[in-house]
Amino acid sequence: MMADEQVAHFIGGVQVRAIAWRHFMTMAGAWHMHGFAMFSVIEKATGRWVGRLGPWYPEGWPGTEVGWAIIRDRWGRGYATEGTAAAMDWAFDTLGWTEVIHSIAPDNTVSQIVASKLGARNRGPGRLPAPFDNARVDIWSQSREHWRAQRGRSAPGISR
Repeated sequence: MMADEQVAHFIGGVQVRAIAWRHFMTMAGAWHMHGFAMFSVIEKATGRWVGRLGPWYPEGWPGTEVGWAIIRDRWGRGYATEGTAAAMDWAFDTLGWTEVIHSIAPDNTVSQIVASKLGARNRGPGRLPAPFDNARVDIWSQSREHWRAQRGRSAPGISR
């Protein structure tokens, strides 16, 4: 995924395998340090790893984020939207988050469509911490209450 220029463009750029592996291990470390990080997306039919998505909140981040990245040959199949929806349920219900953001580059129209489908709204320009502070991002967000209302849920695990 990180060797594909089109996929990696908005998530840090192309990386050689050794650097991509270090970032992969960062996710594993976040699970141990914070009790959460992004999940691997595994395609049921093939058992193939096709991306990552889920909660992400490193030091200095502009908010509690649920993000996504899917390999290009699996775009358009609903993995990002459906998987992120499940991850948002988990972040709100299990982690107790009150808001979720998605930091999206202004020219990343594909991710803007996913965020819109999830019910998020563009709140305007945001700032990532160094060394990403020169990257232009908009902060898309929604509250736990808005998320539950649009999903038809009033409380964790209770359907209307």
